[in-house]
Amino acid sequence: MQDTLTIAGKNYSSRLLVGTGKYKDFDETRHAIEASGADIVTVAIRRTNIGQEPGQPSLVDALPPSKFTYLPNTAGCYSAEEAVRTLRLGRELLDGHALCKLEVLGDPHTLFPNMPETLKAAATLVKDGFQVMVYCADDPIQARMLEDIGCVAVMPLASLIGSGMGILNPWNLKLIIEQAKVPVLVDAGVGTASDAAIAMELGCDGVLMNTAIAGAQDPVRMAGAMRKAVEAGRDAFLAGRMPRKYYTACPSSPTSGLIGR
Repeated sequence: MQDTLTIAGKNYSSRLLVGTGKYKDFDETRHAIEASGADIVTVAIRRTNIGQEPGQPSLVDALPPSKFTYLPNTAGCYSAEEAVRTLRLGRELLDGHALCKLEVLGDPHTLFPNMPETLKAAATLVKDGFQVMVYCADDPIQARMLEDIGCVAVMPLASLIGSGMGILNPWNLKLIIEQAKVPVLVDAGVGTASDAAIAMELGCDGVLMNTAIAGAQDPVRMAGAMRKAVEAGRDAFLAGRMPRKYYTACPSSPTSGLIGR
């Protein structure tokens, strides 16, 4: 049976979601996204042209919405009001597209989420008919609050956006995963393929990344590596790892029927 990611009632074959910023041009963006195998691509409405600048190069020419599911996001927003206004613009540009990524930042230095404003924006957007995937702190209580509001996925950070530091608090992620009834995706902080694999081995439903691919020396090759890492991590999670045995060893080969005995 195919193991699909289901968000807001729709199935996706890839559990890797990829951002579209920071590439040198739209051509490199296209090649990297194709190598990643991603079905869902996230786009910063305030920073990327998807039609709001007629006559200028547009992302939709490189990544046609007929082939990819667009996930408009609120990167660069620092208040609930600003985020809601941005996503309403994105919905208009994408012909009523309801799926979105909400992020409300606390400050420009850490880009850590402002959770009071995030909760406020999420409530407004859900009431307005949006299907909200939400970037949040790795706080199990606030993740549950976002789910109760009606968000279709929660996306706790692994570490700071663009830091490449990997998963700094796996225990909080596990708490969020174990209680959640909606998909949990790691968002922010992934630096290399092993980080993505670890996120999936923990039981995350998916991983969203941008800088880890776009900031690599060879973005297209890194995109392919991330695709394999997410798939391998998911397979390892489903297979069920062997139990950890502290302070004792267990021989790999049989201990009975030894030669000469």
